Amino acid sequence: MPPAQEPSELRVAVAGFGAIGGVLAARLDQGIAGLRLVAVSARDPDKARQRMALARPVPVLPLAELCANADVVVECAPAAVFREVAAPTIEAGRILMPASVGQLLEHDDLVDLAARTGARIIVPTGALLGLDAVRAAAEGTIHSVTMVTRKPPRGLAGAPYLEQHGITLDGLGEPRKVFEGSAREGARGFPANVNVAAALSLAGIGADRTRLEIWADPTVTRNTHHIVVEADSASFQMTIENVPSEDNPRTGRITALSMIAALRSLTATLKVGT
Repeated sequence: MPPAQEPSELRVAVAGFGAIGGVLAARLDQGIAGLRLVAVSARDPDKARQRMALARPVPVLPLAELCANADVVVECAPAAVFREVAAPTIEAGRILMPASVGQLLEHDDLVDLAARTGARIIVPTGALLGLDAVRAAAEGTIHSVTMVTRKPPRGLAGAPYLEQHGITLDGLGEPRKVFEGSAREGARGFPANVNVAAALSLAGIGADRTRLEIWADPTVTRNTHHIVVEADSASFQMTIENVPSEDNPRTGRITALSMIAALRSLTATLKVGT
């Protein structure tokens, strides 16, 4: 019997070097079997090079050049530059793993493009839970999906929806519902806050049928998501309370860890979950 062939490494580039991207780059630098960090991008390349405390430093490249050097591009950049990362990656037939999942709802043509180029778009679970159960239920009939998100007011600061509607959260003393509508509308109005709603909608019944409430709540210290699913196969409720990242209160610490887990699954011998 011939000896087993050594698996080749997947080259990984990280687009964005902030609260999520910095954690991913550090963990890849420490070593994940079958994966190798080859490049990062950053809004301020010089600053990124100065604070790159990696055992094996990598180049800081423009967003559009990452896919030429990598098999997998992990998008952790601001939502405004999502397409600058995603489009070249998909055109090149690479694997795209986006953190800005809500932007897939705004740029759904990229899914069709991936089908033509052979690229793959892998959406990590992120700051959510239970996507396996939602995906399984979607193989039958899901009647409704509702998500209620509660965040400390500072975690919602700067959201376009609040600015467009003149909603101020300064000095808020009690919980206030600031949005109610579809996951699509919520992802558009709160692009840095509710990527979880977009992921939930993609796993289940779509962005227009998934209902979302967003509350600014000064009584909570964690980003909380409560999901209720009614389906012909099961009825279930899920709640997760995420510790906000120290660098970015809009993002839970578990988001980066979820993306690390998703990266591991690309080369894992044993994969647990749907």
